[in-house]
Amino acid sequence: MTVRVGVIGVGMIGQDHIRRLTHVLSGSQVVAVTDVDPTRAQEVADGLQGARVHATGQELIRDDDVDAVLVASWGATHEEYVLAAIEAGKPVFCEKPLATTEEACQRILDAEVASGRRLVMVGFMRRYDASYQGVKSAVDDGAIGTPLLMHCAHRNPSVPPYGFTTEMMITDSAIHEIDLVRWMFGEEVVAATVLKPRRSSKGSDDLHDPLIVLLEMGSGVLVDVELSLNIGYGYDIRGEVVGESGTASLAETAAAMVKSDGRFSGGVPADWRERFIRAYDVELQDWIDAVATGGFTGPSAWDGYAAAVVSDACLEALRTGTRTVVSQRERPDFYTKS
Repeated sequence: MTVRVGVIGVGMIGQDHIRRLTHVLSGSQVVAVTDVDPTRAQEVADGLQGARVHATGQELIRDDDVDAVLVASWGATHEEYVLAAIEAGKPVFCEKPLATTEEACQRILDAEVASGRRLVMVGFMRRYDASYQGVKSAVDDGAIGTPLLMHCAHRNPSVPPYGFTTEMMITDSAIHEIDLVRWMFGEEVVAATVLKPRRSSKGSDDLHDPLIVLLEMGSGVLVDVELSLNIGYGYDIRGEVVGESGTASLAETAAAMVKSDGRFSGGVPADWRERFIRAYDVELQDWIDAVATGGFTGPSAWDGYAAAVVSDACLEALRTGTRTVVSQRERPDFYTKS
């Protein structure tokens, strides 16, 4: 079966997904697109065989020739499109965030539970990264003993020159680690604290860079996340789980380590696309395969909701400078069984 995909939002990430669905992965065809910029949508459609342009996301979702929907539009629009896809009974892959408020995420949960079928997958692609999966395997099989701590670093070479705020360091960057540690340890985050180290001269009045986010897991595992978003030298993602009898760390991502003249050197990824390109490929192929067989896979709407409420707790901790308890609804049996 070839899964006919409609893509809502054809900006940078949307076009990158269209590229992989069309040229890298198997079992799918992009048959429809839409975007807030109709000229851009038409330009993208012109490069796809037989793809149609729809005026709105709602119109695309109602298209009988669209089997599944990929949402890569602005975050504030995600709730509308995910709810419409659920109502239409169509599988939907939604780039993070699932929605921009806790209330919106809850409406999606309620709608999906009422439908009686898992339809939503959220784009937390780090779960599909081979290095992270290796660390999780070491945790799950007991190779390092009972996990006690995890150290994470999320370093970007730079942020946009305007409009990027301290709060966005959590909602746009730390959100990946928030989902990751829930998956890594198979439990929820129960409290958060945010610390402000000495401010980098590369920051601004609206951007306190770096930050340290401390996450407390339900079992007592403590996770620290360094967010340094103007580090300059490249895109550097680090992670190490410390157990009772050993540690497991992400592998270095250099394509080659060069040793000569008593020195060694290797490359650092330039951005997130270079670092996680393979994870994105595996993630979307997993989704396409599940859609083709009528099943479900990957991070669920519950995972999107849980990440949102932890992010909210981090924002509150940032505002108050105090430890903030995470408050979330009881997990529906629908997702426990899933």
